Amino acid sequence: MSQDHSKSKIANYISKSAIIGHNVKIWHFAYVGDDTEIGDNVMIGSLSHIDYKVKIGENSRIEGSVYIPPLTIIGKNVFIGPGATFTNDPYPMSPKMSGVVVEEGAIIGSRAVIKPGVRVGRDSVVAMAAVVTKDVPPKVVVMGHPARVKYTREEYDKKKADWLSSN
Repeated sequence: MSQDHSKSKIANYISKSAIIGHNVKIWHFAYVGDDTEIGDNVMIGSLSHIDYKVKIGENSRIEGSVYIPPLTIIGKNVFIGPGATFTNDPYPMSPKMSGVVVEEGAIIGSRAVIKPGVRVGRDSVVAMAAVVTKDVPPKVVVMGHPARVKYTREEYDKKKADWLSSN
C-alpha cells in the first residue's frame, strides 16, 4: 500500500478508500476515486480520471488525459494511450451502468473510445481514435468507426519490429 508521492502530491485527489499497490506513480492533477484498486508498478498520467470501483492490474500504464469510469476492469500489462475514453452508460443518464473490461496485455491507442459493456480481449490492440462498439476478440487489431478487425496481433508485432529496425 505504499505510494511514490515524489510525483503525486501536486493537486491530485486520491481517495482514502483506494488501494494503491507498490511502486505506483500518479502524475500531476490526476483523480483516483473511492474503492479503486491499483496493482503494483502502475503508472497513471497527468490529468487522468480513474473513477470509483475501478480495478487496474499490475504493470499497466495509463497515459495522460484518460477517462476510466466506474466498474471498469483493466488487466495486467495493459497500455492505454493519451486521451482514451471508456464509457459506462449506454443510455445517459441512466441509473444502470456497465463497465468495460480490458484483458491482460491489451493496448488501447490514443483517443480511442470504448462503449459500455465491451470486453477487449487478451493481447488485442485498439488503434488510435477507434470507436469500439462491440467485444474485441483476443490477439487481433481493431481500427475504424466502428472498430473492425484489420489483422492479427502477430502481424502487428511484426510491423512494430520492422519499424523499430528501420532507419
